[in-house]
Amino acid sequence: MKTIKIKGMSCQHCVMAVTKALNAIDGIENIKVDLKTETASYDETRPVDMAVVTGAIKKAGYDVAG
Repeated sequence: MKTIKIKGMSCQHCVMAVTKALNAIDGIENIKVDLKTETASYDETRPVDMAVVTGAIKKAGYDVAG
């Protein structure tokens, strides 16, 4: 399971938006977005380029930390 830190989430709507963005990426499943820790964790069914993940999160309106 991979975990990334996300900046800019403040409510349950944010959690849903990030979950939806990650869910749209082929090769990602078992997504868990945690508002309290500002993280998203997911499993890859195949290698997924981190730039694709970062791009989807930024397109949803959030930033990836680090």
